Amino acid sequence: MNYFRLLKEDIQCVKDRDPAATSALEILLLYPGLKAVRSHRRAHWFYKHNMHFFARLISQRTARKTNIEIHPGATIGRRLFIDHGTGVVIGETAVIGDDVTLYQGVTLGGTGKDVGKRHPTVGSGVMIGAGAKVLGPFSIGDNTKIAAGSLVLHEIPENCTAVGAPARVVKRDGKRVDMLDQVHIPDPVMQEFEKLYKRIDELENELHLLKGEDTNEGV
Repeated sequence: MNYFRLLKEDIQCVKDRDPAATSALEILLLYPGLKAVRSHRRAHWFYKHNMHFFARLISQRTARKTNIEIHPGATIGRRLFIDHGTGVVIGETAVIGDDVTLYQGVTLGGTGKDVGKRHPTVGSGVMIGAGAKVLGPFSIGDNTKIAAGSLVLHEIPENCTAVGAPARVVKRDGKRVDMLDQVHIPDPVMQEFEKLYKRIDELENELHLLKGEDTNEGV
């Protein structure tokens, strides 16, 4: 596709999704997300033509300037909007569809357990909130929303909303499927402490029984 047409689309998608954007010139010159996406297109071209050194050179220079690290091997669709962008990391085998929005601190990474395809495939129209981590070679369906701070370790279907760590689907096709209680969320640390307390009680009871047996034998 024509470079200038792509650039126009990229600028327009920022205008459409960021109410703070005031002009095309501001977006072009001052938005690190746009700079990262434009640089990635160049890096990806070198990567596809087996010129990996130059691809990495472009991507690493861009990461230093924008604090957004996109591996040149990642496949990115049209009109990707990276809002703010600080701390965004996109892995080598990640695939991103069209009209995706990523906020600051998002990671599309791997778990270190897989070979080959190691990173997520993100469908079109997906929104991933600030600080969310999507780790592994699975898919996020079209038009799905991942809440800020979520940890996604498995596939999420299309048209869903997922929250939590680990993330779970709470809404699908606009209907709630899991009544999320924001007040009485289980505390995993306290649950582990309770297990320890229970085990300590069991061991103390066993110790008392053993002491009782020793006393009886002495009598």
